[in-house]
Amino acid sequence: MVPLAKEKTEKKYFGLSQNAFLFGFISMLNDFASELTIRTLPLYLSSVLGVKTEIIGLIEGIADTTSTLLKLISGYLSDFFKKRKALVFLGYALSNLSRPFLFWATTWPITLIIRFLDRVGKGIRTSPKDALIADSTEPENLGRAFGFNRALDPFGAVLALFVAAALLYWGKTNTTTMTREVFQRLIILSTIPGFFVLFLLAFFIREIPPKGKEIKKLSLSLRGFDQRFKKFLVVLILFTLGNSSDAFLILKAKTAGMTVVEIFVMLGFFNLISVLVSYPAGILSDKIGRLKLIAGGWIVYALLYLGFALASTPQVFALLYILYGAYYGITEGVEKAMVADLVPSEKRASAYGLYNAAVGISALPASLIAGFLWDKFSPAHAFFFGSLLALLAVVLLPWALRGGVRK
Repeated sequence: MVPLAKEKTEKKYFGLSQNAFLFGFISMLNDFASELTIRTLPLYLSSVLGVKTEIIGLIEGIADTTSTLLKLISGYLSDFFKKRKALVFLGYALSNLSRPFLFWATTWPITLIIRFLDRVGKGIRTSPKDALIADSTEPENLGRAFGFNRALDPFGAVLALFVAAALLYWGKTNTTTMTREVFQRLIILSTIPGFFVLFLLAFFIREIPPKGKEIKKLSLSLRGFDQRFKKFLVVLILFTLGNSSDAFLILKAKTAGMTVVEIFVMLGFFNLISVLVSYPAGILSDKIGRLKLIAGGWIVYALLYLGFALASTPQVFALLYILYGAYYGITEGVEKAMVADLVPSEKRASAYGLYNAAVGISALPASLIAGFLWDKFSPAHAFFFGSLLALLAVVLLPWALRGGVRK
């Protein structure tokens, strides 16, 4: 592992570098804006535009696949040119300037284009951002840094969803189902945080070029990466094939009889659980190891998806969905810390691109499979499928990381 070159006098914030600390708040503000629109988009498509579940699955699958494949390309470009910040800024700018156009979306193809542009922005920024966080952090604090960022990200969603629920509940709007008027109000509310995101990025995030040998040839290849990293990606693909878009969970909440306000409150508590779990999980992974946390999170996912398949009342479904936040809190930051453990600094953005591409390769078929099982058999079949693949991935995870990783 290539040692980090850091200024000894750099000021720390809760044990974190300035970049790692500020990226937490950037993620929080961006997620506030995104959650008001993207999370509620399936309800708008279904209730207002009358779009079928299979088409919603297609939209989400294309959006997620586009995002993660671009994470691969931007990761390699970031390592090749040894630049992170410009790509991060471009990605956040594209997302926050495209989402407001959902205000005028009246057909699903237009919605798909806007959703596509939003995910292009996410694809451009994510790998360089994760690499910049990793290169700004000491190896023994990687779990803490990614856990902190993973905690503040859904905290923005908590604020957004509770604010939206309050506006709907006390405003003179229809709180039973999604309407065009409600959706447009949420889009307007989501625009302001995006400008603060770009301000913080432009003036307070520091560029830290990756250390190590220069990459002389741009190549989208796994060559030269640790075997454990490659096998980890294989197991991750298997898990993700059963991890369809959360849009299906929102639709299940609707069919279970929940109102729009109730769904917003449920999503708010879901993200709150993720906030409360992420930071401690990251710190714990620094102490007892990443593998145990990832496997534990995937087991939680399998059990909850089994519960989603069997849930028949709004109360039970809401409880399960709130607990679902624990899966995100346990795994997302820890998985990114694991990637940093397995690769040197000069290949980190590329590795994060490959990590996200592994998810992206599986995202489209995962959502299409779930949509097919939902429409042709029952919603329960889609969730049973996800639970089964998650358990299989847990069994294979120790094989992938055999030989040991740092902590």
